Amino acid sequence: MFATISDFIYNNWSWALGLISLLSLWSALQILEWAWFTPRRLERRLRAQGLSGTVYRSPTGDLKEITRVNRETWAKPMPLSHDITSRVSPFFHCNMKEHGKTSFTWFGVIPRVTISDPELVREILSNKLSEIEKQKLTPVGKLLGDGLFSYQGQKWASHRRILNPAFHVEKLKRMLPAFSACCSELIEKWKGFSGPNGSFELDVWSEMQMFTGDVISRAAFGSSFQEGRKIFQLLFEQGERLIRAFEDVVIPGHWYLPTENNRRMKHIDREVKMLLRGIIKKRENAMKNKEVINEDLLGLMMESNMKEKIGNGKSNIVMTRDEMITECKLFYFAGQESTSVLLTWTLVVLSMHLDWQERARQEVYQHFGKNKPDFDGLSRLKIVSIRMIIFVGLSGNLLIPFVIISSETFCYRNGVIQLRICYYDRMVTMILYEVLRLYPPFAMLTRRTYNPVKLGNATYPPGVLLSMPIFFIHHDKELWGPDADEFKPERFADGISKASKTTGRNAAYFPFGWGPRICIGQNFALVEAKMGLCMILQHFEFEPSEKYVHAPITVVTLQPQHGAPIKFHRL
Repeated sequence: MFATISDFIYNNWSWALGLISLLSLWSALQILEWAWFTPRRLERRLRAQGLSGTVYRSPTGDLKEITRVNRETWAKPMPLSHDITSRVSPFFHCNMKEHGKTSFTWFGVIPRVTISDPELVREILSNKLSEIEKQKLTPVGKLLGDGLFSYQGQKWASHRRILNPAFHVEKLKRMLPAFSACCSELIEKWKGFSGPNGSFELDVWSEMQMFTGDVISRAAFGSSFQEGRKIFQLLFEQGERLIRAFEDVVIPGHWYLPTENNRRMKHIDREVKMLLRGIIKKRENAMKNKEVINEDLLGLMMESNMKEKIGNGKSNIVMTRDEMITECKLFYFAGQESTSVLLTWTLVVLSMHLDWQERARQEVYQHFGKNKPDFDGLSRLKIVSIRMIIFVGLSGNLLIPFVIISSETFCYRNGVIQLRICYYDRMVTMILYEVLRLYPPFAMLTRRTYNPVKLGNATYPPGVLLSMPIFFIHHDKELWGPDADEFKPERFADGISKASKTTGRNAAYFPFGWGPRICIGQNFALVEAKMGLCMILQHFEFEPSEKYVHAPITVVTLQPQHGAPIKFHRL
């Protein structure tokens, strides 16, 4: 009997050990496929089509080398120059010099192909099919909120449709008092810093972060401003902790480790969701009681969502409360960070180019004097002079330029004359466009292939990241001319479409993205930046501080590594 029991146990253990061995072998083969065979297979397919790039060696890809090169480069400052590509993305700068503008590197086990042709960039960002889509977020990325930023297909289309009304120009006009209130508080605060001679010095990077945080708090939550400020303080900390998490990204699965940083990020996420859930619930109750809806971003989003819920034809997919919470988190990260970066670099650049600073100030004085800017005035900002070209010729024939006049008046001449009047674009707008070209908030946009896709002369298999380097395209001398690294706002005198050597159909300029997924909040960001810049120009002159060290780096967004101290003088 004991022998029978012993044999039974032995046989069962044998089966169990055999099964464990098979599972272990299967797991090992899966890991080997993921870590070696698939990357090597993708590399061979890319090289077979004439692409060049770094050699795949391990599951960490080029991340260790990127970290090493970044640390070496960022340890040293650079001259006061706008030629920043070699410092902002040193590894990719070296890789493109060695392997060409269309080349690949390794983001872990995934090949990342750099696409620098504006025509191909336009094709990628305009793609509406399933071959090319956004890269799925990591678990830590979802702590910031995925939402509209990462949704695909019908879900993205539904959320975009619901959110569009909140960012319509007419709605932005009604948010101008919130922008104005924050600007006035900033100006009064800065006036308090000035000494007996009216001069003072401060770090505009930290100031712009606080300013844009207050703006988005008021614009997003209106009467719940103080609660919004608390939420965005937590999200600000979340962003800083995210940067720390990215520094450890070379450790596979780091997001899942119970580190102090990861635990705190999850705690912040729970607290933010709780606060947002409370605000949204109050608004829902107010809407049920037929109370007046706040014309802030949250109120407009909820109103639009309610209309969608009632139904308008076939499409009535609506946002859940959790999805609204996610979109509110994105209001902060998209609205606060990008605008603070834009305003910081605009002030730095104008402190370096005093002639353009003064020209912009005179334009602001002409339209507003010392009064607060209004929406219509911000929309009318432009250079005073008019460029007039008179073309003379016979009807039906080629018209030949006769004379160029730089004046607001002209004399009528008899004969067949065609007069073309080209107004210079808005002065402040041109400056902001040029700063966005030289110092775009984000270094690159990325998409992933989920099906085979042909771009140019190459066919990319599934599992490839397509990286569109905004910095390199915005600084490309073949696209922008030999002065591509110089600050010349006049290149935008005839608008964005004619600023580069390419046609307007190509994506040579895309600080806010391109195509159907272009940033929904770009008008919000530009109106906020115009308002802030105009009021600063009205009240202060500014120049670089001796303490300023020109050291732009990419930490999620383009930031001044050592801050941005600037000297201000009250007017």
